[in-house]
Amino acid sequence: MGNYHSVTLDKNRCIGCTDCIKRCPTEAIRVRHSKAEITDDLCIDCGMCIRVCKSQAKRALTDSLDKINKFKYKVAIPAPTLYTQFKKLRDPNIVLTALKKIGFDEVFEVAKAAEVVTAYSQKLLEEGKINRPVISSACPAIVKLIQMRFPSLIDNVMPIISPKEAIARYARQYLIDQGLESKDIGIFFITPCAAKVTNSRQPQTIKTSDVDGVISMKDIYLELIPVINKLQPEDIEILQMSSANGIGWAASGGEGLASKVYNLVAVDGIENVITILERVENNKLDVDFIECLACVNGCLGGPLTVENSFVSTNRMGKIKKYVKQQGKTRDLNIINPKIRLKWDYGLEVTHIRKLDDNMMVALTKMEQIDDLHKTLPRIDCGSCGAPTCKAFAEDVVRGDAIIEDCIFMLREKVRSMAEEMMALSGMLPPSIDQNRRES
Repeated sequence: MGNYHSVTLDKNRCIGCTDCIKRCPTEAIRVRHSKAEITDDLCIDCGMCIRVCKSQAKRALTDSLDKINKFKYKVAIPAPTLYTQFKKLRDPNIVLTALKKIGFDEVFEVAKAAEVVTAYSQKLLEEGKINRPVISSACPAIVKLIQMRFPSLIDNVMPIISPKEAIARYARQYLIDQGLESKDIGIFFITPCAAKVTNSRQPQTIKTSDVDGVISMKDIYLELIPVINKLQPEDIEILQMSSANGIGWAASGGEGLASKVYNLVAVDGIENVITILERVENNKLDVDFIECLACVNGCLGGPLTVENSFVSTNRMGKIKKYVKQQGKTRDLNIINPKIRLKWDYGLEVTHIRKLDDNMMVALTKMEQIDDLHKTLPRIDCGSCGAPTCKAFAEDVVRGDAIIEDCIFMLREKVRSMAEEMMALSGMLPPSIDQNRRES
């Protein structure tokens, strides 16, 4: 089975601006013939290209709300980021009630499973069997980044399923115990990001996902707004089960705060994450736990959210305060201790494209790349369609580009050709060159 990616490109919208190639953390994008191209093997679905694309040529493939109608019993599992998308909203029960109003039969919070995952994480940390510093596995884009760029840190990753998968398992088993058949239950995750779409449709560390569909937060927001605006106080159901700690997982530092690990680093924004992981790889960071989130401000900054992540961070603080002081939760326990929270499989190294199957040939090509890179301007302007001069040199050696794609190298060649033409223009064939005949 090939790689599935939620992040996709609409070439009709692409204007070849090169913004995306400069921000892709794995150099998965090139611009060729005035259009972007995404290399599947290198894409980690972080959504950075979606965020920076001014022409909206990058988007995430998600499910429509209509898909829930394929199931007799429809369950929504919203990420806690959803609560922060609405102005002046403090009570999660309002959002949860609105989800039922638009067609779901039941709503179970991902934030509730985050509390359970937190407790299990604490247990594994106390056992001390995972390499330090332990790296959170909550962000699937970061897990893929580690597999690709930091394979030496694979054994540091916490081997626990995400809260999304945990609540899906709890929900399905609870409803089966209530008499429903599994095939009739449709569980739909409301996602702030593309990576979790890919992670649901092609999970890496578990046999199958219990998530039947993934709906973009942007799409569900448009459905919820008119419903929320019409809700009366007497209409609001008490559906919340989570605490402020579980809800706080959506923000950067939320997982670490809930886990009560004090010697930790919480880092958000994929460029910042790469900097921290490089320090870990070089044994220059003395901490016990690292919470890594690909998006700035954590899941609150996901590319499929509606609100600015800094505004959402402010709202998250107010929601947590409300939940602690005035929040109402229902008396329902769906947490089944028999449900497995550990991975079914370990992580594997993602082998990026080889220069050649023959090791000696590959080494020769590496030398060619280094030699060519030294001749380039090394200003990483991106005009060639590659993110860096080093990446361009590799493209040339691979045969995916020609040296004249670099505007500086092309200018030098044109200058050299012009000088040669000038020299040639001063020469005449011997049949008409008077000076040469006389001499």
